[in-house]
Amino acid sequence: MGCAKWGRKEWVGQIYPPKTKDANFLDEYVKHFDSIELNATFYNLYPASTIAKWKEKAELNPDFKFCPKFSQSISHIRRLKNAEEITTTFYEGILAFGDKLGPLFLQLSDNFTPKSYPELKAYLEQLPKDVPVFVELRHKEWFANDEVRQTVFNMLRDLNLGAVITDASGRRDCVHMNLPTPHAFIRYVGNGDASDDPRLDDWVYRIKQWRDMGLKSVWFLCTSMTSATRRKKLITSLKN
Repeated sequence: MGCAKWGRKEWVGQIYPPKTKDANFLDEYVKHFDSIELNATFYNLYPASTIAKWKEKAELNPDFKFCPKFSQSISHIRRLKNAEEITTTFYEGILAFGDKLGPLFLQLSDNFTPKSYPELKAYLEQLPKDVPVFVELRHKEWFANDEVRQTVFNMLRDLNLGAVITDASGRRDCVHMNLPTPHAFIRYVGNGDASDDPRLDDWVYRIKQWRDMGLKSVWFLCTSMTSATRRKKLITSLKN
């Protein structure tokens, strides 16, 4: 369980103790969650020295894992083309997480369509195999055509790569429920009000079903849900 970032000033006095300083947000975050969707690596390529400092703070939680997002230089600017050097730099940085490194996830842009399938396949085929990777498809055409949908998810399965499931109230096609591997990576975009509760209850039920069918792990990242009460409820339900 985790969130998209630890730098949430609105959590001071709610999840973080009153008067917590920005520099100590990560120290407090790891006391409540055991993973994080690391958006920071999307915007910057961090050196191993910076990554090592974050890793040190997370040592307070022996189970904590960072789930870095691929750099936008790779996914959005280069659009997976001629991105070998940047990818190497990205991996060199995040590998400094060591035993705190969870799966990586590649978020494709909203305008990355199935026409770019050859580039996607070629890029994924050359990725290192020793770190789990999940891919997030966002353009509607990946889901609208059954043949396209089957082709891309079969490709992920053959490469032993996961598929990110994005649950946003305004994009139900992205809740595709495909599991190319026995591992689930769910990005939950909440509304921050009572309308979240039914969707969260559905996920608890679904994950328990998948567990009984052989699911080996689940990563549940809440990208927008500020209610501390709802977060605690979800964590308790999933752990039970």
